[in-house]
Amino acid sequence: QVQLVESGGGTVQVGGSLRLSCAASGLTFSNYAMGWFRQAPGKEREFVVGISRGGTITNHTDSVKGRFTISRDNAKNTLYLQMNSLKPEDTAVYYCAAKYGNSITYRNYEYAYWGQGTQVTVSS
Repeated sequence: QVQLVESGGGTVQVGGSLRLSCAASGLTFSNYAMGWFRQAPGKEREFVVGISRGGTITNHTDSVKGRFTISRDNAKNTLYLQMNSLKPEDTAVYYCAAKYGNSITYRNYEYAYWGQGTQVTVSS
């Protein structure tokens, strides 16, 4: 049974930082490209950033470039998202997702497995 479990969410002030983690089990983690998505109240789930199987290729949505960094540790089956210079518009539930293969995509329907999400709230 595949499980993706996010942690590290919380409430932070504008300009602050958070580090999210996503622990994967039940799959060969290194066979999957991984992504972080987010969903704010009343909005559709959106792609934030993705990373290739080996961690050498990343792809960010424009709004987080220069502020968010995705990384992975295949030995620990864990995905990370370092979020700096947080803004109120970053407030959302953040989800990690796994897609078999190496290519990164913003299309959420191409991701086979999803975590339950972790809330990030940026207060002004």
